[in-house]
Amino acid sequence: MAEEMATSFGAQAGDYEVGRPEYPFDAVAWMLEKMPVGSRRIADVGAGTGKLTRVLAGAPDAEIVAIDPDPKMLAALRIAVPGVPTFAGTAESLPLPDSSLDAVVLGQAWHWVDPVTGSAEIGRTVRSGGVLGLIWNIRDERVSWVRRLTEIMHGSNAEVMLADGGPEVAAPFGPLEEESWEWVRPISRDHLHRMASSRSFVITATAEEKARIRQEMDDLFDELGLDGESTIDLPYVTRAFRAIRD
Repeated sequence: MAEEMATSFGAQAGDYEVGRPEYPFDAVAWMLEKMPVGSRRIADVGAGTGKLTRVLAGAPDAEIVAIDPDPKMLAALRIAVPGVPTFAGTAESLPLPDSSLDAVVLGQAWHWVDPVTGSAEIGRTVRSGGVLGLIWNIRDERVSWVRRLTEIMHGSNAEVMLADGGPEVAAPFGPLEEESWEWVRPISRDHLHRMASSRSFVITATAEEKARIRQEMDDLFDELGLDGESTIDLPYVTRAFRAIRD
């Protein structure tokens, strides 16, 4: 089931693109600020529709490649971020030469990766002193209606992992540093539904379970007075991590 969920997103690539938030520029810059001087070769692994890729591609002189196991997600990425080379692959099996990168980053993806195998394979492609960056946008469940929304949709693997102490990386990378950013995203009722539809639990759920989730979400939105024309501020905490290759 875990593998099915990890590779399920392409079926809802459009909902993923619309429903999922962008990454704060400052968080992405922090992940990469310890790259060696003159670095510019970066791989976005588990790139999906390019939410993180488009932030990376905005850096001057950056050379970006995007890697994902799902061809439907890569097709959406090529539309969203034209000109970035794309390759099929995973963190555990990268189609890239040894020591060819200055950094590898993963957005909303490391929780699907075997940390020992993934760290070793990424370490093969990243030169000494290069960076492994991990980042997640997590809804801030200190807010009661957001907590209720998660209960309806079910918590994700990422949310469980971060609540249990965070990610782990292995050799040849050193210890992880962490930073976080709090922000809000104005979001409509339709986009909240599309966010839910892009989640692996919902994608792989039965038709009956999908209908239950949608109805309970609508009941919550009715209570909040969120009609078709309005938006509500959805609070996020972006959690970023970085480690340096030995």
